[in-house]
Amino acid sequence: MSDFRAIEQTFEFDVYKKFDLTLVRGQNAVIWDNKGKQYLDCVSGNGVANLGHCNPAVLKAIQQQAQTLITCSNVFYNDKRAQLLEKLIQITPKNLTRAFLSNSGAESIEAALKFARFNTHKTDFICAEKAFHGRTFAAMSATYKQLYKESYRPLVPGFTFVPFNDFDKLKAAITDKTSGIILEIIQGEGGINIADNDYIRSVRNFCDEQGILLIIDEIQSGFCRTGKMFACNYYDLLPDILCLAKGIAGGLPMGATVCSDSLQIPLGRHGTTFGGNPLSCAAALAAIQFMQDNQLDVVAKRKGDYFTNKLLKQPLSNMAEIRNLGLMIGIEVKGEARPYILDLVEKGVLTFAAGTNVIRVFPPLTIEQEQLDRVIDCLVEVLA
Repeated sequence: MSDFRAIEQTFEFDVYKKFDLTLVRGQNAVIWDNKGKQYLDCVSGNGVANLGHCNPAVLKAIQQQAQTLITCSNVFYNDKRAQLLEKLIQITPKNLTRAFLSNSGAESIEAALKFARFNTHKTDFICAEKAFHGRTFAAMSATYKQLYKESYRPLVPGFTFVPFNDFDKLKAAITDKTSGIILEIIQGEGGINIADNDYIRSVRNFCDEQGILLIIDEIQSGFCRTGKMFACNYYDLLPDILCLAKGIAGGLPMGATVCSDSLQIPLGRHGTTFGGNPLSCAAALAAIQFMQDNQLDVVAKRKGDYFTNKLLKQPLSNMAEIRNLGLMIGIEVKGEARPYILDLVEKGVLTFAAGTNVIRVFPPLTIEQEQLDRVIDCLVEVLA
């Protein structure tokens, strides 16, 4: 048997802090390593596998499209791309009317920042402390954690950080150069921190008064993960730009930047080779239809509430707090999260960290009830 671990260590840059696991197969919420051991996957590809692994509806769409047309230059029209664009406008907030399709969350953010600068003729952005928006240069410049940035300076200029959920500090940071404010509704990498209703309302009203664009990053929280199709639906929020990725295409790489009709991007000012390719579009159409047909927003809320309520009833001396919207769950622990996460691996449950002291639990929205109970039982054993 090939030692895949050794091969990766030999030929790949060592930029990931990896678990000592080689995962080779998945089915819904279960994933297997190369030794045949199975795990309940509450990492879900960092929030990608909302529909579980190898979702049959998505697989069928991929297989059919792969036999029809895999790639198509954006200088031509395409049926699947057109259908997906129409679907995205139907399901996103009502003020959003145009979309740009790309390959990842970071690309979605890059497009949003470019579009904002082009349309406002201003250069600067206000971002939240603990925010994570990606690792490309502009997205990284909008990301808070210094570790991700310190080796790559000079970064893109014009990014200022203020405390999350503090409107007064945000307002004080605005200048006549401010093009946009970029926020996550629920901070993923930063520790599963949820925006206050009053904060979001105040930011939206202030942006309207000042002519500033509000960019909402739902790369991780989108597509039913939080119990709504998008977390901004909890707030009746109408962003100027909505950034999407991860769960959009059932596991295939895709990003989308969805914009209000107040924004215009003329010919030649942005582009992509692989973005909006027919294969990913077909997968996304099938994934979104599956979400709608199975009411996965309602399912995620019910399962998330069940999960948190059951944990809160346990005497867990190592749990400081649990925060969630739907199945976007963060368990703040006493001390560092990684030892608990490694204990869970031994018990057959895969989770990951959000910051240093939060266990991030992102099961597929399609996880079976018995499997969810097993995840809860393992957490109780580890945290008691």
